[in-house]
Amino acid sequence: MQSPQLNTKDRILHLLKKEGSLTVNDFTNRLDITHMAVRKHLTILEKDELIFSTVVKQPMGRPLQTYTLTDKAETHFPKSYEGISLEFLQDIKDLHGNETVDQLFFKREARLTKEYASRLKNKTTSSEKLKEIVKIQNEKGYMADLSQVDENTYEMVEYNCPILSVAKEFTIACRCETDMLKNVLDTEQIQRTCCRTEGDHHCTFLVKF
Repeated sequence: MQSPQLNTKDRILHLLKKEGSLTVNDFTNRLDITHMAVRKHLTILEKDELIFSTVVKQPMGRPLQTYTLTDKAETHFPKSYEGISLEFLQDIKDLHGNETVDQLFFKREARLTKEYASRLKNKTTSSEKLKEIVKIQNEKGYMADLSQVDENTYEMVEYNCPILSVAKEFTIACRCETDMLKNVLDTEQIQRTCCRTEGDHHCTFLVKF
């Protein structure tokens, strides 16, 4: 039985999560609403790239159109990866000490530096590079925004931190992120003026070229 506080969109997503794929008739029977209402919700969900439809041929009669969740829809369901990551890091610290944990973050920094540098290789101006950085950060869930302070100075704000619990426990994560930005943007003048791990509402970087 679906929780009563869920709206129709969420109920559809939850049904697909449990069943795998369903038809319009299935939704009509499960949700107790009309075909027209179901199709309206499905159209919106498909437009939002949360579901996709597939035509399945039947031995007899017309083909059936079934609906399935996309990978993007997975963001609507609870995840505890950050908690697991934090537990693993704490276990590694207990077993091997802080130095080993630091080495893991340095390895992550090197991997991200390579990834970001690859995305920036065709960007020529400082503005283009920073805009691509913001794009990457948004793809990773940082809710980043960029503004220009003066001719050579920019401010990048990250309103969300996908690894906040980890960063609060292991602040080296923040230092590695700053160092990675220095490397890929080729400037030492990057200052983190606000940080979530220090109680600020968001993370802010002042970048000078």
